[in-house]
Amino acid sequence: MKYCFSFLLLFFVTISSQSIYFPPVTGSQWETVSPSTLNWDTTKLIHSTHFCKETNTKAFLVLKDGKIVLEKYFGSFTRDSNWYWASAGKSLTAFLVGIAKQEGSLSLYDSTSKYLGTGWTSLTPEQEGKIKVINQLTMNSGLDDGVPDPYCTLPSCLVYKSQPGTRWAYHNAPYTLLDGVMESAAGQNLNLFMQQRVKFITGMNGAFFPNGYNNVYYSTPRSMARFGLLMLNRGNWDATPILTDTTYFREMTNTSNTINKSYGW
Repeated sequence: MKYCFSFLLLFFVTISSQSIYFPPVTGSQWETVSPSTLNWDTTKLIHSTHFCKETNTKAFLVLKDGKIVLEKYFGSFTRDSNWYWASAGKSLTAFLVGIAKQEGSLSLYDSTSKYLGTGWTSLTPEQEGKIKVINQLTMNSGLDDGVPDPYCTLPSCLVYKSQPGTRWAYHNAPYTLLDGVMESAAGQNLNLFMQQRVKFITGMNGAFFPNGYNNVYYSTPRSMARFGLLMLNRGNWDATPILTDTTYFREMTNTSNTINKSYGW
């Protein structure tokens, strides 16, 4: 099976006193650094660029301490072109859930039914009530991912497989429904919530758009890089804190469950 990502963003992180550079929130200015001054093997960067081109990559950015070392676009795709994040958007969703939790709008241990209402699945009320927000985040809702369409968020597609928290499965539908959980909890449209809490502060562009049953985030590659810098700086944009819940951030970026230790939130 071949996996091809639209954006390939590499962040080289070193444990040092080197501070992270953050580009201005407005405009196109972004400081660069030459790979030769970093004593990098430029031949390997060239090979990486060729690989990206051969695998139909849209954009290739390499950042070191926030500064651009390499920035390439392929075909008709440009710096100002937008593309979908695919499953990388789950990290953005998890981050937004963390902000909602931080603001006191929701609890990870609330039943999902508190926000989506009863009957959002085809389970019995007792079974459905046991599914919590944290089960959606950690991909162990107990809902059956073996249904004909695992992206389908209709109640008829959400059927019982096991008790929540006892089985891990990469199941898109329950995760997608976190968007509805956030909107209900915050009393605000998902894109407006994102705009006020993250976009205005970081200078990101983009928005969530419906694609079938999914809500998919579209943005420029540089905006994806801005989110990467936000993660690299542990939820802070330069000196401005956005996600201050350090426990949540640690769980989001590390092992969050014992069933699949390679998965965070």
